Amino acid sequence: MELAILIIKGIIIGLLASIPLGPIGVICIQRTLNKGKISGFVSGLGAATADTIFSAIAGFSLTFIIAFIQKQQIIFQAIGGVVVFILGIKIFYTNPIKQFRRHKRKKNNLMEDFLSVFIVTFTNPLAVFFFIALYAAFGIVTDGSRWFHALLTTSGVFVGAGLWWYTLTSTIFRFRDKVRLKQLWWINKIAGAVIATLGALAIIGLVRLFIT
Repeated sequence: MELAILIIKGIIIGLLASIPLGPIGVICIQRTLNKGKISGFVSGLGAATADTIFSAIAGFSLTFIIAFIQKQQIIFQAIGGVVVFILGIKIFYTNPIKQFRRHKRKKNNLMEDFLSVFIVTFTNPLAVFFFIALYAAFGIVTDGSRWFHALLTTSGVFVGAGLWWYTLTSTIFRFRDKVRLKQLWWINKIAGAVIATLGALAIIGLVRLFIT
């Protein structure tokens, strides 16, 4: 019974970590509308995988990795900001009509979809501290002697995160037919502009940090 509770808690933690719709959510929604449900879901799995790694670091109490993240925080943020900015620009200039045609010919690059979102999520390693807080909030205490408990909770996190991205992309795809190509064009422009702006703000914030 205790093991089942750990898995359930992990699923809830995975959901709580994934539900807030930041740039990752915008990217997954945009890809679902333009390229199909599978593309959006696989993109979400990229985020779920990165979150699972952060959860594992928190769950297995890998203090030396946490210390490394703290020391290299600025580098991670810089890489993340640049990647988010580039993704935003790419989405902004993407032609949704061409993406529709490519989707019909089944030429989507799912590995690229997965890796691009994984990289964006993974370059925000401060998320590991969010998982540490969630573990504490749910009363989950793990250490080296209870590695199996940490493994179960981490597995639950992946299931919870994956469940959220499947639900989100399935819901968006269900109403996809009500979206016209002209609306998709504007969605691309707005989503791309928002994502690029978030990336630019992250970069500007780091520049200002160095200047001051």
